[in-house]
Amino acid sequence: MQDNTYPPAILLMGPTCGGKTAVALELAQNLPCEIISVDSGQIYRHMDIGTAKPDPATLKRTPHHLINIIDPTERYSAAQFREDALRLMAEISARNRIPLLVGGTMLYFQTLREGLSELPQADPAIRTVIDSIAEGAGWPALHAELSRLDPATAARLEPTDSQRIQRALEICYLTGRPMSQMLLQSEIAALPYRAVSIALIPGDRAILHKRIAERFNRMLTSGLIEEIKWLRSNYTLQSSLPSMRCVGYRQVWQYLEGEFDYQELPDKGIAATRQLAKRQMTWLRSMPDLEAIDCFSANLTKKVLAHVERMLTK
Repeated sequence: MQDNTYPPAILLMGPTCGGKTAVALELAQNLPCEIISVDSGQIYRHMDIGTAKPDPATLKRTPHHLINIIDPTERYSAAQFREDALRLMAEISARNRIPLLVGGTMLYFQTLREGLSELPQADPAIRTVIDSIAEGAGWPALHAELSRLDPATAARLEPTDSQRIQRALEICYLTGRPMSQMLLQSEIAALPYRAVSIALIPGDRAILHKRIAERFNRMLTSGLIEEIKWLRSNYTLQSSLPSMRCVGYRQVWQYLEGEFDYQELPDKGIAATRQLAKRQMTWLRSMPDLEAIDCFSANLTKKVLAHVERMLTK
């Protein structure tokens, strides 16, 4: 039960291509809001096309926080996001405005809502063993092992997500317990806001898949490959960096490295984006206290605005 003396905050989340940005911009025009981006790709400077970042004109008209804050060579954790978001939310509330957090990075939302769990520190010896096994058997085989030890975490990860598979297995080996269980049992740090949480969920997956395909092809024609070539020539990048593991960037990197030809690139990028959307919806199904609204329904923004106004006046 949230304390009604807390200041309000709006949390607008959903899968990629679900229309979050358009709805957020409309909300910002109708309510005294300031937008905080909850997107682990849009934090990077010069990564514009592949992250579907709002264009400069939009950002000038409706400023966003936590966009373009680090270089592609840097790393940014969920803990850093929570610290930055809480600071910004306090500043926005002090201006008698409402923080509007919008995006699709569900780990950031979960960390913001529930706080940080006490997980064990990294163990270099165990990581070396895991990496050695991966070299021989491949990361999909380790993903299968994680599915046996911690099915809830494995369901959220791609079989090739080496960094997160390694961490989840490391925790299982160190503690004898699944990471998902430890996260659930961690002490919850209550969010000191009266949160209005909304999930834009596609009522028709086929429409979402069509939008994903159209957007990825549009990114290619808008210069995604040239953007990544520019990044590679202006920064010292590696494929293992979180920035280059973003959906779309990873597939173009692989294409530029000659792992497959251009004809395969659209299918690879679209498939990876569909997998991302599936994982995002898995996260959403596990989150409590969400108002789910069909992102393809008529008058979507009016429905969201009506719900927000109703909750704010309770």
